[in-house]
Amino acid sequence: MNETLKRAISGAVYIILLLTCILYSRESLALLFGIFLGIAVYEFSKILHLNFWVCLIVSIASYYYLWDKENWFITRTVLTVTSSTVAIKLIFYLFNLKKTNFHFITRYFLWIGYLLFTFILTNYVPMGINGYNPKILISILILIWTNDTFAYLVGKNFGKRKLFPVISPKKTIEGFIGGLIFAVISGLILSHYYIGAKNLYFWVIIAVIVSIFSTLGDLVESKFKRVAGIKDSGKIMPGHGGILDRLDSIIFVIPFINLFYLILHYLQYVS
Repeated sequence: MNETLKRAISGAVYIILLLTCILYSRESLALLFGIFLGIAVYEFSKILHLNFWVCLIVSIASYYYLWDKENWFITRTVLTVTSSTVAIKLIFYLFNLKKTNFHFITRYFLWIGYLLFTFILTNYVPMGINGYNPKILISILILIWTNDTFAYLVGKNFGKRKLFPVISPKKTIEGFIGGLIFAVISGLILSHYYIGAKNLYFWVIIAVIVSIFSTLGDLVESKFKRVAGIKDSGKIMPGHGGILDRLDSIIFVIPFINLFYLILHYLQYVS
């Protein structure tokens, strides 16, 4: 089969499965991301040389217990702060060109903060004032896809200055700016016509968070693979690679979306 066709079919199946599970129910979303978590743990264990079975058992047990505990704000705060801290640590790792590996304990801390807590937090994102609202998570996914698409198109046609050539030679500053601008435009359109939000500025901030951290997430995953000496994190998706290759942007965005939610929550509580 032609590689382009294979990639297109694989990508279409992934998107249809993802959107169907999100739209059907909160439980189907949780089940899908629970399966994704198991696959991601396998791929991450290979990249960082972790004990797969220990990571898998702890991940499944923790995910099963915490996936619907978004109202436990102390727990949610711990998960969010931990995953955000790990993400910031990985940003420093990205810009530290001399550092290529982690201490044994740090690697397991990364598994917890980078994967486990993030997959749990994904289930909290679509919980609105009136309960489960799939439009929230779908809008975030659309923002990620919009940012990626226009970063590629603008970078390909107008890009001259490399964004991070050591890790990703094809990304450009112009592409990043283009992705950011179109993500913000999409955020305004989605908030007004799809979500029906009253505060448009809320989704402008969400779009900026998505654009910045989805780009960083892609770069961090690229560095993981470069250090491990592999092209793709796995082979489960023909033409695309592994689950980590497809979810790297979402994994990095989710902690900071939750952090934004929590900041608004605690500011409202204080006031």
